[in-house]
Amino acid sequence: MVRTQIQLTETQAQALRVQARVQERSMADLVRESVSEYLARRHVVDRDELARRALALAGRFRSGCRDLAEDHDRYLDEAFDS
Repeated sequence: MVRTQIQLTETQAQALRVQARVQERSMADLVRESVSEYLARRHVVDRDELARRALALAGRFRSGCRDLAEDHDRYLDEAFDS
């Protein structure tokens, strides 16, 4: 593990102390858990990975429209006007 320091407001520190006592866990453990949950919610896939995923899907589906690439605007208009 990496040691680090953080600054909390008095209210945050007091609430963290109370939760640590109630849950019989260390404050550090609660902070680690909170950081892990925060990072999991904010998980961002990098642009290279997004491009790789998009390219992997290319050509896998059939629309049934022979001119979809050329006339995609018309198809979108029809789809969203409905």
